[in-house]
Amino acid sequence: MRYAFPEQVETARFTLRRARIADAEAIFAGYATDPAVTRFLGYVPPASPEQTRAFLAQVEADWEAGTRFASVILRRGEAQVLGMIEARVATGMVGYGYVLARAGWDRGCMSEVLRHHVDHALSRPGIWRAEALCDVENHASARVMEKAGMVREGVLRRRITLPALSPEPRDALIYARCV
Repeated sequence: MRYAFPEQVETARFTLRRARIADAEAIFAGYATDPAVTRFLGYVPPASPEQTRAFLAQVEADWEAGTRFASVILRRGEAQVLGMIEARVATGMVGYGYVLARAGWDRGCMSEVLRHHVDHALSRPGIWRAEALCDVENHASARVMEKAGMVREGVLRRRITLPALSPEPRDALIYARCV
């Protein structure tokens, strides 16, 4: 049985819905151009709504292929895109990446969303591990993972490249939860 994330789910406070090309303008205007938000991204953020649409076209193709599942994050009952979380599937595990607009910071948003994702993945047959990485200086993201029930396993030396910080690979913290 292959892992898949539902096209839409609700947490206590948020709606997670499959990301679509139609979300490009909201993502671009909402957080993709904010250097504070994109500082720790592992890719160069889109420089235009057109580049955002191209990114989302790839996201849609990957969803169809069953290799990664990207969902936008909305407050329940609202249409404003607060961020995105992506589940990347590998044999026996799911890895996560996420981004959140400043409007969602310091409110427990991403911890709630990540916990839901991890709980979902680990409740599925054949998935034994959920993991995520963050830069050693990204204390907020480390706290998100801890609040989502993940445990810090260690430091991976020169593991991630963050274009906004350096062209050189940087050290990353690895967090996981296993069954």
